Amino acid sequence: MSKETIAFIGTGVMGRSMAGHLLNAGYPLNVYNRTKSKTDELVAAGANWCDTPGSASAEADIIITIVGFPKDVEEVYLGEDGILANAKSRSLFIDMTTSSPALAKKIAEAAQGKGIGSLDAPVSGGDLGAKEARLSIMVGGSQEDFDRALPAFEIMGKNIQLQGPAGSGQYTKMVNQIAIAAGMLGITEAMAYAKKSGLDPFHVLKSIETGAAGSWSLSNLSPRALKGDFAPGFFVKHFIKDMRIAIESADEMGLELPGLKLAKSLYDKLAAQGGEDNGTQALLKLYSE
Repeated sequence: MSKETIAFIGTGVMGRSMAGHLLNAGYPLNVYNRTKSKTDELVAAGANWCDTPGSASAEADIIITIVGFPKDVEEVYLGEDGILANAKSRSLFIDMTTSSPALAKKIAEAAQGKGIGSLDAPVSGGDLGAKEARLSIMVGGSQEDFDRALPAFEIMGKNIQLQGPAGSGQYTKMVNQIAIAAGMLGITEAMAYAKKSGLDPFHVLKSIETGAAGSWSLSNLSPRALKGDFAPGFFVKHFIKDMRIAIESADEMGLELPGLKLAKSLYDKLAAQGGEDNGTQALLKLYSE
């Protein structure tokens, strides 16, 4: 049985690896990215370049997007030459961008009106998780659409959970980002304290990463930061976007999140100092001044 054709929109730090896994698994692949050169490796490997999101989607059975910001999601789906205007009936939208729960619901409603399925399926795991095909994928939508998408999800990730109806994937990702924000603040301050006290922070990590303080961020991002490696596995500017979405949705629910607001204020400061294109581990810069 032939595989469904996939349109993959957004081949940046994570999307390029994710699309590559699908291509290697034998899926016919249409690709689009605003910066065309970021699709060169995929095209050389057999993907079909398309010059707009709409043209990439027109003959696709499944359309996957992972772009930067909610405004980008809205543009590629609902814009004049966007996905919704060009997608065929009975196709399936899968937005893997970390975006607004309200926008996920809006896209799902618009898709339903055209006989199209829709899932919001943001991911966690960063650049390494994308490269190694072990992303955590948090999904909102119907069981039927989830079951259809599962074979593709299993090529890109390992921990794949349907959380509920449209918007549920994005709400779950906000839970994830809230936990990361508080964790990154604690990890950064811990490493700054270790250095200031005269300890070797790399040696300290050997003591604490397997105990109660252990976490993925501590083991994977702290060493990068301590080496002065601030290359993005996940951009500061995108993390700020995520924290803003989480704060806005929490405010809508009447929930106060002071820890998240503090973390965002520090990342805002880092971005203002020119760090918006660094990885999230660059928060350590603020403590090295």
